[in-house]
Amino acid sequence: MHFFRLAVIAGLLVLVGGCNGIGYYWQSVNGQLDLWGRQRPVAEVIGDPGTDETLRKKLVRVARIRDFASRELKLPDNASYRSYADLERPFAVWNVFAAPEFSVLPMQWCFPVAGCVVYRGYFDRADAERFSAGLAAQGHDVYVGGVPAYSTLGYFADPLLNTFMHFPDVEIARLLFHELAHQVAYARDDTVFNESFAVAVETAGMKRWLASTGSQKTLADFERRQRAREVFKEIVERCRQRLDTLYRSGLAPDAMRIRKVAILEQMAEEYRAFSDGAGFAGYDRWFAQRPNNAQVASVVIYTQLVPEFLALLDREDGDLGRFYAQVKRIANLPKDERAGALRLAAPQAQARAPR
Repeated sequence: MHFFRLAVIAGLLVLVGGCNGIGYYWQSVNGQLDLWGRQRPVAEVIGDPGTDETLRKKLVRVARIRDFASRELKLPDNASYRSYADLERPFAVWNVFAAPEFSVLPMQWCFPVAGCVVYRGYFDRADAERFSAGLAAQGHDVYVGGVPAYSTLGYFADPLLNTFMHFPDVEIARLLFHELAHQVAYARDDTVFNESFAVAVETAGMKRWLASTGSQKTLADFERRQRAREVFKEIVERCRQRLDTLYRSGLAPDAMRIRKVAILEQMAEEYRAFSDGAGFAGYDRWFAQRPNNAQVASVVIYTQLVPEFLALLDREDGDLGRFYAQVKRIANLPKDERAGALRLAAPQAQARAPR
C-alpha cells in the first residue's frame, strides 16, 4: 500500500474525528483499503490464465470504452478504471438517504473534501441498515440503496469492480462516463448540481459512443431504456411536487399522513400503467420497497438540473471542452447563483435538440 494513500487517510481522520463520529470514518478507511488491496491492472487480469473467459472478454471491451471516454468525450485520461477489483459482494457501497416525515428535502451530512451531500455511504450493508434504523426511530423516512460504483473525485484511481461488470456494455459505458464526469467538475455542498452534471455527460456521451459502434439494434435498445428512465423520472418528479404541495398545506398531521399514502400509491399506479403498456419492468424492485420521502428524493437529486446542463452543451455547439470550462466556472459560483447561471442556457434548448 502506498504511503501517500495512508497518509492522506490518516490526515482525514485527524481532521474529521470529532465532527461525525470516528467509527463512521474507520469503516470508510477500512473499506477503501480493502478495495485497494484487491485491485489489479486490467492488462494483468486479461493476461492471467486463471481469469474467467467471460470476464476477460468483457474487460477487453470495457478497456475500449475507457479509451473512448478520454479520446472522444475529453474525460480525464488517468489511471481510473484501468484496474479491476473483485469485492466479493453485490454493491460497492450502500447509501443511506433520509428525509423528515413531512418534507421532500433530504437530510445532509458534511465531510472533508466532498463537502455536504444528501446521503451517507457504508461499505457494509449491516452498518447502513443500522444507521438507517436509528434515523427511522427518530421519525424520519429512510431509504438504503446499493450502489455499484462511486467516485473519489480524482484523488485516487478508481477501479473497475465486479459489482457492475455483469452489466450490459451499454450500461457500463453509461456508468463510466458518469463517474469520470465527477472528476471534471465538482461543486462542494451541491449534490443536485454534481449529479445532474454527471447524468448530462453520460447522456451526451452515450449518444456519441453508440453512434461510433454503428449498431442500430444497440442504439434502439438504449433509446428504449432511456425513454423508460425519463418516464420514471417524470413520474417520481410529479409525486415529489404533489408531496411538497401537501407538506406546505398546513393540514393536521393525521390528515397529512393519509394524503401522503394516497400520493405515493398514485405514483405506483402511474408506474404500473406505464410498465404494463410498455412491457418494461426495470423499476419494479424500486417500487416494491414501499417508496417514501427519502426514496423519492434519492431519484430527484440526480435529475433536477439535467435539462439545463444539456442546454448549456447545446449552446456550446456540442463542444465538450467548452462545455466543461463553463461548468467549472459555474461550479465556482456561490451555490445560490449556480442554477440561475445554468438556466440562462434553457432558451437555446427549445430551439435545438440537445446533443
